[in-house]
Amino acid sequence: MIEVANNHPCIRFPRGDTHRTIYSVLETESASLAALSVVFVGDGYIREINKRFLRHDDVTDVIAFSLEGGLGVDGEVYVNLDRAKKQAKEYGVSFREETRRLLVHGTLHLLGYDDATGRARARMREREDYHLAKLSSKKR
Repeated sequence: MIEVANNHPCIRFPRGDTHRTIYSVLETESASLAALSVVFVGDGYIREINKRFLRHDDVTDVIAFSLEGGLGVDGEVYVNLDRAKKQAKEYGVSFREETRRLLVHGTLHLLGYDDATGRARARMREREDYHLAKLSSKKR
């Protein structure tokens, strides 16, 4: 089950697109789902989460917490829609594509992918690109 909450004061991302993105990643990666919460937030909210749980006093685009409670993916993904909007402009992509990328990125973290080293970051980026291409080729 995927629960979606929008805690951003004014920016929205469609629930259906959120579900399609995450289910596509899980299916392609042959992962089962226990429970996943996706929370769309802004800069201030994600900074507080980052400070409180990760001891980083900065704004980031996505944070994923694995709850590791049983069989299948069990966790929380916080997506910063302020950063998604800003990064979409920087990268020359749509807000939709950048938000999908952040959803894919967070889901990959829950599946055990890491981006702490250059090599791991490149592997993760490769998987993100693969999943985004697959999503783009599907019917919208």
